[in-house]
Amino acid sequence: MPDQLSAQDWLDQGLRTLAKSGFTALKAEPLAKAMGVSRGSFYWHFADIGAFHAAILKRWREVAAEQIIADVETEGRDDPLLFLLRRAFGAKLDLEKAVRTWATFDSAARAAVQAIDRRRLDDNEGLLKSAGLAQGTARARAQILYWAFVGFALSDEPLPRARQQAVLDELLRIAAK
Repeated sequence: MPDQLSAQDWLDQGLRTLAKSGFTALKAEPLAKAMGVSRGSFYWHFADIGAFHAAILKRWREVAAEQIIADVETEGRDDPLLFLLRRAFGAKLDLEKAVRTWATFDSAARAAVQAIDRRRLDDNEGLLKSAGLAQGTARARAQILYWAFVGFALSDEPLPRARQQAVLDELLRIAAK
């Protein structure tokens, strides 16, 4: 690692650590050791571990919701719902699972998960309304799709690629009718 680490370097390492080892590993000393620096570098950027945790949750929202929503708007113009489903169900979701686990123990993480759930649901509903569904139908189907995603994210049994594609095709068929 370079001599001068940025706050972003710490957040990136924090997200990798969270995905791999869970929220209990988000501590200054082990993170500094993994990055080959002293804890002083950590405290240069973050007042304390609580500030770091808050920044981690904010960064998670950026990568797990805002960036994906932006990508759907720019790259998924032809079929935004299909693009979103492929992206959401094709991703490695260790970070999603880790944050949701953290949320069962920590009120700030729980609030972050609830906020991102609302943001994603609202966006999904908007996509379905744009596809021509009535508001009530779009809201219900957005919820069903989101429950499917959360269940998939928390599942310990990944589907074989062909089976996963069949499930995505059926989700798309259900959502778009």
